[in-house]
Amino acid sequence: MAGVNLKKKFYFVGIKGSGMSSLAHILFDLGNEVTGSDIEDYVFTEQGLNDKNIEIKPFNQENITGEHTYIIGNAFNSSNNEEVSKILKSKYDFYFYHDYLKEMSIEKRSIGVAGVHGKTSTTSLLSYLLEQTVGTSYLIGDGNGKGDSTSKYFVFEACEYKNHFLNYKPYYGIITNIDLDHPDFFKSEEQVIRSFAEYAKNVRHKLLIFGDDNKYKKLILREDKKLLTYGFLENNVFQARNIIQKEEGFKYDFYYKGAFVETIEMPLYGKHNILNSLAAVGILYLENVSLSKISELAKEYKGAKRRFQVEEYKGYTWINDYAHHPIEITVTIEATKQKYPNKKIVAIFQPHTYTRTLMFEKI
Repeated sequence: MAGVNLKKKFYFVGIKGSGMSSLAHILFDLGNEVTGSDIEDYVFTEQGLNDKNIEIKPFNQENITGEHTYIIGNAFNSSNNEEVSKILKSKYDFYFYHDYLKEMSIEKRSIGVAGVHGKTSTTSLLSYLLEQTVGTSYLIGDGNGKGDSTSKYFVFEACEYKNHFLNYKPYYGIITNIDLDHPDFFKSEEQVIRSFAEYAKNVRHKLLIFGDDNKYKKLILREDKKLLTYGFLENNVFQARNIIQKEEGFKYDFYYKGAFVETIEMPLYGKHNILNSLAAVGILYLENVSLSKISELAKEYKGAKRRFQVEEYKGYTWINDYAHHPIEITVTIEATKQKYPNKKIVAIFQPHTYTRTLMFEKI
């Protein structure tokens, strides 16, 4: 996997980033020496790094000695970071985060999970189910990562921001949905569609895509043999039927090309999570993983970090969810109503970026 079996020494510039910390976990698990730098303020990803005794230093150009292979986070460049400036000027061995991930996506039977909403939840669920059955390496956008040298699989989150996902060439691809987001980069939905069309072309084997939204037809021709749709409608290759949503979670029947395969039950909430699970289970079905085993494992799945995390405090129930887009806020509220049908619900919104908040204020 990208030469990591050479037992290199890696240094991460911006190691607390959600993707960077996940990659650091992978390389550490594979036996490499890993360290890095970042801001001194606490970030939720650092707990996992601390648990593995991965050293995190404050940014300082004196940290850069040339003895490591450097991985540079996408948020940093030579103009805003002294360490990056020294790495580039000294011509030390380095990768930008998305370039290193590109190599990993080629060397394994990789599954790249893209989409404007639901990437992290789908990547987390698919990683959990593969890990519990046939084993996998994975990189999740909630700071979790694992390296497994014995597995042929690699599940990773493929983010569309600044078109970084166009570097990747996954064996399988998932596109959970297409929508306008990251308005500081994408100026229209048509730009987003064009980018996802390019990502679709890079998928080497099969592409699973949400089929209930006709936007997918703009990406790739329906007759393309690598395209497989999933959703609630009957024309999809993978379909969820007989859906039951209760306070304990959801249950549905998984269908492939109109034929019943297995009943899937999970302690998750909202139709968006049914769709996420449908994509994940679809990949496992294509890889001939026992869905009866998957059905049992799915009942124990706890969810991704910062995605519908429930806490009790002073008689109140708090739900923490990284819902930073109007659609994500809507489905989070719907999921809350499913789990707590008799409770009053109050939503507190924390703006994520200035450009996104400004644009969505006008919608």
